[in-house]
Amino acid sequence: MQPPLWRQLQLTAAALASIRAGSSGTAAFEAVEPAMRPGVQALGFQVLRWLGRAEALRRHLAKRTPPPLPDALLCTALALAWDAQHAPYEPFTLVDQAVEAAKRNPATRAQASFINACLRRFLRERDELVAATDHEPVAQWNHPRWWIERLKRDHPRDWQRVLAADNAQPPMTLRVNLRKTTVPAYQLALQSVGLAAIRVGESGLQLARARPVQQLPGFADGECSVQDAAAQLAAPLLLEGLLPVAGTAGTAAAAPLRVLDACAAPGGKTAHLLEFAGPAAIEVTALEVDAARSRRIDETLARLGLSAKVVVADAARPSAWWDGTPFDAILLDAPCTASGIVRRHPDVRWLRRESDTAQLAAQQAALLAALWPLVRPGGRLLYCTCSVFREEGSHQIDAFLAHNTDARLGASPGHLLPQSGANARAVPDNPSGDHDGFFYALLEKRPR
Repeated sequence: MQPPLWRQLQLTAAALASIRAGSSGTAAFEAVEPAMRPGVQALGFQVLRWLGRAEALRRHLAKRTPPPLPDALLCTALALAWDAQHAPYEPFTLVDQAVEAAKRNPATRAQASFINACLRRFLRERDELVAATDHEPVAQWNHPRWWIERLKRDHPRDWQRVLAADNAQPPMTLRVNLRKTTVPAYQLALQSVGLAAIRVGESGLQLARARPVQQLPGFADGECSVQDAAAQLAAPLLLEGLLPVAGTAGTAAAAPLRVLDACAAPGGKTAHLLEFAGPAAIEVTALEVDAARSRRIDETLARLGLSAKVVVADAARPSAWWDGTPFDAILLDAPCTASGIVRRHPDVRWLRRESDTAQLAAQQAALLAALWPLVRPGGRLLYCTCSVFREEGSHQIDAFLAHNTDARLGASPGHLLPQSGANARAVPDNPSGDHDGFFYALLEKRPR
């Protein structure tokens, strides 16, 4: 049976209160009982995408900010009901069920009359209240003010498009395992179970509608993985031109390339490296500083029938794990603000602080400095972040190149903006340009 809406709103508000207190959206929604989780997460994601508008409306409705949980319930209802065209239920129903949710929870019961008064006024004056908040940037764009200002500086021609893309639902994109099948063959397999998809890039398929992975043909056998189109660029960018050409003299005797995936969890890019090159062509060391997250690498590789040397270690401290033999290629998918994947993780924009960008940029610079000496002359390092901020992308690489004269920037796409056609060549055959925000820089070490 469908759980009552008031109960879903209670759980959504509790998740929002947890996120506001500093928990990640992943942790907040995982705390919801499994039977309720899909519906609550769907409501929660919509709330997080329109939270700026909801908080602006609440300021017009209430002279003082209510306690955390009643405020979370009030903002949940406002975020879901403010735009009747996109509301998951009729605004009147949402208001009625939000009041019911307040009455049924001892933690909010004392504020039920207050919540009822605010929401009934909202229904009566909705058009006027929405118009009154239209001029507020945080309400209009549903991002913190500092985030909006940074995007304006970093991408003066595209900032509005980026913010609008962040509030859209992302597509579900698959990476076909070309070691087990082909893109056309897998597209036909999807069609046979009623799933339409268009091709994106060399090995990707974008589903017309998202589906649980259990419904994907061959998923358990490793025929495909879920991976955004922009993230699928990492393996070919790093390895193309390094791998021996099939059929050339000496190919069979060539030693496998030594490849390091420096920040590897959950293992999607590690697996793609092995799929792209072939397990016999490369030996991959996958590093992850968090032991629990490293287990996800093992699970990913096991499903795909692949193997790598998984090491729990800090990539910034090679003395603790490096054997002294240089790597032919290093993938550094560095920790970042995740500002490029906000549409998949709408909590990120509300959890980040302006000071986080500089702190993470310092961590990225430290990782680059620690790993660059591990690249052999003539080898390469691919630096990438799922960020749209220049401090974590082009500015970071400009500073690195200024201090490392043995490095040169190879052909790489730079900043990829979500749903932007500005770098359409970076994701070939992708007519909509529908991908996450990313930054890529291929650093090549000059031969001695």
